[in-house]
Amino acid sequence: MNDDDAARWAVRLGEGALTSTEEQALDDWLHADERRQGALLRAEAALAYLDRGRAMADTFVEAPKDDDSPVWTRRRFLIGGSTLAGLTAASVTGFILTRPAPIEIRTALGEIRRVPLPDGSVASVNTASDVAVVMVDKRRDVRLNDGEAWFQVAHDKNRPFVVEAGTVRVKAVGTAFSVRRRDDGADVLVTEGLVEVWVEGHENQRTQIAAGSKSFVAADAKPIEVASAGNMIDRALSWRTGELALNGESLDYAVAELNRYNARKIVIDTPALGRESLVGYFRVDQPEGFGQAIEATMAAKMSIQDNIIHLSR
Repeated sequence: MNDDDAARWAVRLGEGALTSTEEQALDDWLHADERRQGALLRAEAALAYLDRGRAMADTFVEAPKDDDSPVWTRRRFLIGGSTLAGLTAASVTGFILTRPAPIEIRTALGEIRRVPLPDGSVASVNTASDVAVVMVDKRRDVRLNDGEAWFQVAHDKNRPFVVEAGTVRVKAVGTAFSVRRRDDGADVLVTEGLVEVWVEGHENQRTQIAAGSKSFVAADAKPIEVASAGNMIDRALSWRTGELALNGESLDYAVAELNRYNARKIVIDTPALGRESLVGYFRVDQPEGFGQAIEATMAAKMSIQDNIIHLSR
């Protein structure tokens, strides 16, 4: 059934933009079985091949005399069972190999990568993140399985760029924004243009976020609140250059952020010390240097035991 359903979706996608109801139906169908993404890509490849070879198509199946619609003919080919099997096995194989494959971007602990995408967009991927990108004719789909990424999206109004982070969806056409996936939702920060956010199954609650604004989108579809990001945007995205920028955040916060990047963890043994605020720029890959700075400026003590940096007072 996956191949037949994939063929129907491929035909529908080729006809133009989906309605919001259809988008949800397609999303539900894809997520119900991990094999369906591959089935859809194969069906789209077959469809594209048929569009490029109408003469070959007519050799296999004669179009009905009362309907010579290209869409009907392509549907007949794609859902024709043995016809599709023979065509994809013999003729479409070469075409499939030329299509962009799904792009898997994974970063190790402490690794930060800047990755150009086939459509001209750029993804900056933070530490310990897992991103999957699928580019097809009518859409650009990104799944943020874990971690954080910032996207500079190439403008293409005919191919929306949609990031999926659990149940959270972020849609853009041409803009720049970051998404950080959390257990209970996702942080969204917009640096250029405009994005639309919603939670899967709650499309009627779509909310727009403009440049210079941020939002935490809860996975359980709580009302989405948008706030001004003010001058914290550059600090929030300083990880792209390997830095942690602080302007009054607590030591607890700083340590939690630094621990995302390093195998050598920092532990605060004095709770009151963790509540004190910090200002400054710190390298995310130098936890010991950070500890020394805290020792020097906050009257703290640093010790290293079992490869763990302890801060106390």
